[in-house]
Amino acid sequence: MSKPQSALPDDFIKIKQDQETTIKEQWVGIMTAREVREQLQKCWRTEGVNHYEVCHPLTAKYLDLLRENRIVGYTKLDFSS
Repeated sequence: MSKPQSALPDDFIKIKQDQETTIKEQWVGIMTAREVREQLQKCWRTEGVNHYEVCHPLTAKYLDLLRENRIVGYTKLDFSS
């Protein structure tokens, strides 16, 4: 008798490690954006009326981080067909 075939692919462990790495990298980006948002909130509270000028660099950094860091996950769905 031959060996039963496994439903798991041969490189299953590598696939799982790659998925976990992808998710961790995405969460690091999200947490970085959260820290910048907290700094921005602190800046708004402390600067008062001048917060538009003083906090502008933090605002620009936060908006860039929001554009770049999104949770996508490790599966890509293709609805083009």
